[in-house]
Amino acid sequence: MLAVVLAVLGIQLGWLIAPAYACGCGAMVPDPSRQIAVSSEQSVLRWDGRQEQIVMRLTVNGDADRAAWIMPVPHRATVRLGDPALFDQLATAMAPVHRTRYHFWPENGDWPFDNDDTMDAAAPPAAGGVSVVDRQRLGPFDVARLTATDPAALDTWLHENGFTFPARLKTALQPYVDRRWEYVAVRLAPKASHTPLNGALDPLHLTFASDRPVYPMRLSRLARTPQSLGLYVLAAHRMRTRTTIGGEEPRILFAGRLDKPAGALGKLATGTPYLTALTQQFPEPARISGDHELRRAAADTPVQQVIYEDRLREVAGVPVWLLTTGGGLLLVVTAVALVVVRRSRRPVTPPPPVQPPPPFTPSAPIG
Repeated sequence: MLAVVLAVLGIQLGWLIAPAYACGCGAMVPDPSRQIAVSSEQSVLRWDGRQEQIVMRLTVNGDADRAAWIMPVPHRATVRLGDPALFDQLATAMAPVHRTRYHFWPENGDWPFDNDDTMDAAAPPAAGGVSVVDRQRLGPFDVARLTATDPAALDTWLHENGFTFPARLKTALQPYVDRRWEYVAVRLAPKASHTPLNGALDPLHLTFASDRPVYPMRLSRLARTPQSLGLYVLAAHRMRTRTTIGGEEPRILFAGRLDKPAGALGKLATGTPYLTALTQQFPEPARISGDHELRRAAADTPVQQVIYEDRLREVAGVPVWLLTTGGGLLLVVTAVALVVVRRSRRPVTPPPPVQPPPPFTPSAPIG
């Protein structure tokens, strides 16, 4: 028993000490003495064939009053604050369809099987150095757009400018440096000093040129706890991921053309009216092998969650099964009664009279 208790305490202590420094699209770390966790991440990826836009909103909790985050992008990006209403409008567009489904025979909860049980029905860089393309303040974000040809130089610049990341981030960034990607480095700090980062942060809206839709995921392999991805993709057609990149098979939550959406969603979906919403789990983040590349699906087959309400079929409040079985039984009883009555009223034919035998006549003597 003592060993079990000590093991449980050790696990809990590990959760408290280990910072959650990865989210679905980049790396995030707090001050070493603090902790922060990304409890929810929502990202919208829009691709029109030439340009990609990513609108991302993180919901965080913990006791850190500041944290840093970095996201690689294939080309020069512009960054601005996004519209929080976008995600509410997406939830409305994806709302499940409610339908009623009738059954004939009574089930649990229907009469006569009623019970009281209830069930709860989710600029080119200097050689070997770093170039700062731009640096700006957006709400609670200090955003730096960078280029680099050396991951060590990039790591040094980030640390010297207050963007603190784990030592092994340098190795994780090497593939992006080799491909000459650029970086959006973000420091998050609340508007009031020494106030913990908690709740949904303001969305960030990134825009960059891209000849193919890609969602950066490689840095999430730094995470020490299971990760989940929730991604909304706006394009001309239904989209799919090229591979699983080391996670479970992505699950499609919604696929369909948006019917004249308004507001922020309507503006973003102009020219890209098909929405594909997918989710994916990464039980072992260390197995993440790259970034998500998106491809057009074989067909624009719509997908939408349907919530059924099962009801017993009734007529004027009376179960149909009862009317049917009761009516059938009544017909049988009526038929039997009619047969009995008809037989009781049928006249009885008397038997034919018994004919007396003919009189005996003696025969004439022979001879």
